[in-house]
Amino acid sequence: MDYLILFLLVLGVNLMPAFGPPTWTILVLYSLNSDLPRASVVITGAIAAALGRYLLAQAFRLLGKRLSARSRDNLKAAREAVERSRRSTILALGLFALSPLPSAQLFEAAGLAGVRLIPFTIAFFAGRLVSYAIYSSTAAKLRQSSLGNAFREQVTSPLGIALQLVLITLLVLMTRINWSKLLTTRRAASRGK
Repeated sequence: MDYLILFLLVLGVNLMPAFGPPTWTILVLYSLNSDLPRASVVITGAIAAALGRYLLAQAFRLLGKRLSARSRDNLKAAREAVERSRRSTILALGLFALSPLPSAQLFEAAGLAGVRLIPFTIAFFAGRLVSYAIYSSTAAKLRQSSLGNAFREQVTSPLGIALQLVLITLLVLMTRINWSKLLTTRRAASRGK
């Protein structure tokens, strides 16, 4: 039952499109307040987080079908650019998955653009396994009160809120940019050098 509660809690947080608490804080709190093996908490959390983000991206894929034709064309060009440089994309995603940056908007953008989600989600899962293991291994050294403060700061800090707003703005701008024209112009400029 403890695993199911953990799974559903992490899944729910990762279905949130913005302003959700960081998953690592939930896993650390769970590790401190339960007798579950740390490795099991990390694996359960990473699976639930990856599934939540995958479902979030799928929801935004459906939302993308309701956008204007112009926005859909812009997103198609963005997807083609991402798929053209797969190696760079996987490297960037891997670094992003290991970072403490919010991932909701990344998955929302991937869903809107129609990027293939399975490889994207697998890379996210692998990165989260590593980062959650690091956070969880240091959990035993933290006191619950300092962790509670860290959790509260992540959710209510002006910097954290500003970062979420910037990422949401970038997500909206992604649909407005004429990627086809921008990328064609960049390719022509690089050939001219």
